[in-house]
Amino acid sequence: MSLRGRKTDRDGLFSGEKAERAIIDIGSNTVRLVLYGASMRAPKVLLNEKVAARLGRDITTKGKLAREAVDLAMRGMRRYALMLGDLGIADIEVVATAAVREASNSEAFLDELRGLGFAPRILSGEEEALASAWGVIGAFPKARGIVADLGGGSLELVNVADGEPNKAKSMPIGNLRLPELADDHSGLKKALEKVLRKAEVGKIDGSLYLVGGTFRAMAVIAMQRAGTPLTDPHGLSLPYDEALALAKDLANADGNALGAQPRISSMRAAMLPDASVLMLALLKQLKPKKVVISAWGLREGLLFSRLPDHARRQDPLLAGIAHFAAQRGAPPLLATRVAGWTVGAVASDVRGSERLRLAATMLSLAAMQIEPNLRIRQGVEWALHKRWLAIDPIGRAMIAAAICANGNALDLPDELYAIADKDALEEAICWGFATRLCRRLGGRSRRSFEASQLLVEDGVLILRLQESHAALFGVPNEKDLGLLASQLKLDARMEVVESVETNTPLAVSGGLSIVG
Repeated sequence: MSLRGRKTDRDGLFSGEKAERAIIDIGSNTVRLVLYGASMRAPKVLLNEKVAARLGRDITTKGKLAREAVDLAMRGMRRYALMLGDLGIADIEVVATAAVREASNSEAFLDELRGLGFAPRILSGEEEALASAWGVIGAFPKARGIVADLGGGSLELVNVADGEPNKAKSMPIGNLRLPELADDHSGLKKALEKVLRKAEVGKIDGSLYLVGGTFRAMAVIAMQRAGTPLTDPHGLSLPYDEALALAKDLANADGNALGAQPRISSMRAAMLPDASVLMLALLKQLKPKKVVISAWGLREGLLFSRLPDHARRQDPLLAGIAHFAAQRGAPPLLATRVAGWTVGAVASDVRGSERLRLAATMLSLAAMQIEPNLRIRQGVEWALHKRWLAIDPIGRAMIAAAICANGNALDLPDELYAIADKDALEEAICWGFATRLCRRLGGRSRRSFEASQLLVEDGVLILRLQESHAALFGVPNEKDLGLLASQLKLDARMEVVESVETNTPLAVSGGLSIVG
């Protein structure tokens, strides 16, 4: 059967999402299926399943794919074929990397895949490197430095700068091959340094972006040791000295002991010491300013590289949060109106940014659609632990603080103070109070935005209401205005005007009691 274009009733939904694209990544260590939905600029993973077939285990010694590994891979591929057909997913990309690329019997394996209806494509080393680099660029639009993608059979290195990848290199030193290069770590380090010198990899002006499951496992260990409340390794940034110390420590660690730690699989734990020696060699050769962990790599790069230019230029943080919040009763247009209405009082000019404030507004509005006893806790979880792109830990903490203030929960969780300083959180609290005032003033009605205005003049926070809507100023709004003014360390007043455009006062509420 052919998998492309098969028609079904598409009733296989994931929490209301439809899987729009599927990528099957046939690597040297695992064969993985990932289903993506939502915005393709910040795609949501709806299913991520792998088979540890270890196709590359005999490549160095025998030069071909082991029959047992092929059988295990094909068992997984038959499952994938059936599942994709039932879901009616027509956009399927099947790519194979180092092991299949180098195996003498790869064509027979590809024929078996074609027999299932797939159209597999073998990526060259350069294509594999470029795909990983596009993934990093998609996740970090301002990325500058070198991307290092460590797979089972190879290491890809590629320069990135100004939104473009270049100078891609692929070397046969993947996770499965590292133990074969030397009998001990001293010999392994020398062998790796020799390979890197031969590849003419030199010092870089920028960061080293690490891609691959083993590098992510290193990041998880680093986060656990640092005691950070964050849990997603994506985006973890380590200064050169800290990255060097981590690599040295893990290179001398016992794999079994590492596997006993939470969130570290036994397979990854066994690979970590050798991979850490590789990291030491990379750090010594490249001398990056910092090391950044990217959960985006080859598969996401395949998605990103297919996007039109205008879609690539979208902000990945706002694209991801906009889709997420829209499904929870906070469409982007509403959030934009709220952010625009509040900008006169709480524009971001200290620690935050307008993109971050808009993201906080979207999640704050979405959190209010949850049951009152859950909304603050759930909103903080969204801010701190979901895989948002292009945001640092301080930004996550600021969004969480804004969500708390929007719900009038001023006793911020201690974990926020472990991430961001007081000034940053105080600024974000102002964002949340302003959002609270706006949404409660007119119940989010479009007319309330047009008939009101929030601004600061001469050290006074002013809420202006059009005469036709003066009655909107009720007791709850009086309290909300007072909360925001107190946070801003300003006096507050409400003014009634003939029209918001003319701003001619007809009545004024000073000290929050109406005089006219």
